[in-house]
Amino acid sequence: MPDLYQIRANFDRDTIVMYQAYSDAIAEPAVRNQRFQAPFSFSRMTWIKPSFFWLMYRSNWGQKPNQNRILAVHIRRSSWEKALSLGVLTSPENKIHGSGEEWNQLFQKAKVHVQWDTERSARGAALNYFSIQVGLSRDIIEEYVNEWVVNIDDVTPLVHKLNRLRKSGDKNFSKHLPIERPYPVPQGIGDHLMITCVAPSPKNNGKRKKGRRS
Repeated sequence: MPDLYQIRANFDRDTIVMYQAYSDAIAEPAVRNQRFQAPFSFSRMTWIKPSFFWLMYRSNWGQKPNQNRILAVHIRRSSWEKALSLGVLTSPENKIHGSGEEWNQLFQKAKVHVQWDTERSARGAALNYFSIQVGLSRDIIEEYVNEWVVNIDDVTPLVHKLNRLRKSGDKNFSKHLPIERPYPVPQGIGDHLMITCVAPSPKNNGKRKKGRRS
């Protein structure tokens, strides 16, 4: 079983994939121009999620109204780690914040909110570990759009194909899934968010665990 508060994601040396579900009105220009623009909202928080299955659960495999287009948004790993460093949990934790008042002061000023949601299986069943969800406030959303995003892929056809395979019980279902593996958060960045998968320090010769399909 994965660590309780572990980030699992599809990533390479430079980028990490975030999944978002939108309406056609937002998705079409975003994919066409490789950049979010109106009617995408710059005035309210947007949530980004590295877990494919969690977004499939949330959007019902792209079948919910206004969540019918699934986008794989590739952002810079350095930007993702910046978001984590700025993040504040959406609820207080005694071992981190000490008191509810301390957390409240941090939360009110935070540009980034971090929430741990119950991870989901391919069939939507609750698993006994969590998936991270990161909320970007209007104070940082323009930076996300203009500086963090490297490219935007429309993976809606893949989602529909996977949903058909899933429903039919096809044995090839898992072969088409995005490969997610533990994301090694640099030392010190995730301590305040309870993240349990941390990159080895330069003096640590330990090997990182191999990834597997979610």
